[in-house]
Amino acid sequence: MSYKRIVLKISGEALAAEKKTGFDFDFVSSVCAAVKKAADAGVQVGIVIGGGNFWRGVKDGAGKVERVSADRMGMLATCMNCLAVCDVFRQLGAKARVLTAVDIQGVGERYDTRKALEYLENGEIVLFAGGTGMPFFSTDTGAVLRAAEIHADAILLAKNIDGVYSADPRKDPDAVRFDRISYDEVLSRRLQVMDSTATAIAMDNSIPVLVFALSGENILRALDGEEIGTLVQ
Repeated sequence: MSYKRIVLKISGEALAAEKKTGFDFDFVSSVCAAVKKAADAGVQVGIVIGGGNFWRGVKDGAGKVERVSADRMGMLATCMNCLAVCDVFRQLGAKARVLTAVDIQGVGERYDTRKALEYLENGEIVLFAGGTGMPFFSTDTGAVLRAAEIHADAILLAKNIDGVYSADPRKDPDAVRFDRISYDEVLSRRLQVMDSTATAIAMDNSIPVLVFALSGENILRALDGEEIGTLVQ
């Protein structure tokens, strides 16, 4: 496949599919089966999952929950998602484990870069839970940070939209999808790919980001080097 080691960032909302909240386990299983196939082919896969199918931080706090508390609730939501997805992997016969950015006994091991690399090199799928472990940083930033730490070849940003557009295609029928775009242009045009901190870290560390619609088929197509979605580099 085109990449040796990647970080796959999955939006929490995408895991819920049409249900909007919680999990659509038929969909989750199809995604996990594709990731297992990639891991069996030798790709080292780290995964970061957002928490939006349960909690979207300040947005869901509605002004009643202070930002730090709201962000920590979001971290817990990512841990819930990683536990669920890890169990699906295990039921499929894949080796997978959860590493957490904060100490949560019984949920997973505390994240350590050397351990993460050891597990990846042993063929295990590693789920990075808890974001960065700090408030004010999104799971996008957590994904790019982990990708930089483990020297990933690329970040696969699997969302509920099929690429990067000039505007929100759900609101603007004239929005145009980019096949390729630079980090600088993403930042200058304030395009909603990732938050600006995540984009800046990816740019500073020269980590390409491939944005595409989440599906098992698309993950394998991306890893095979097909031109899908939008490449940010």
